[in-house]
Amino acid sequence: MTESFTDATTLPWAPLSPGLSLKLLRGAPGDRVRVLLLRLEPGTVVPRHRHEGEVHAYNLAGRRRLRDGREVGPGGYVHEPAGNVDTWAAVGDEPVVLHVVVEGALEYLGPDGSVVRRSDNRSVHEAWERALAAGPSGVRP
Repeated sequence: MTESFTDATTLPWAPLSPGLSLKLLRGAPGDRVRVLLLRLEPGTVVPRHRHEGEVHAYNLAGRRRLRDGREVGPGGYVHEPAGNVDTWAAVGDEPVVLHVVVEGALEYLGPDGSVVRRSDNRSVHEAWERALAAGPSGVRP
């Protein structure tokens, strides 16, 4: 297998939903792991979700408030084990930019704990391609 290189500075931010955009660095539909840059505008909330696998998130810019009230700023690293349920929000005056490594799917949960939407490498890859094709207005995955 050959190593791969991506110049993330040349990739556009693909808007997926209001206040949320991403750059897909790695993660083909059949892969188990995806590597992303996420950008959330101030005030954007990531809905409550459960992780099928581990997540590693490193804050590059901005601040985010975790479910338990802790704030993570630039240079902060958060590990989320498989099965973790969380939600978090971008706080402050600048966008949050994260480098994220995600293993497996995410299940977005309704108020009663039921799964309302599932996100995996296939759906993220498809959403990335749709958002790029749609241009700056973006689409919801």
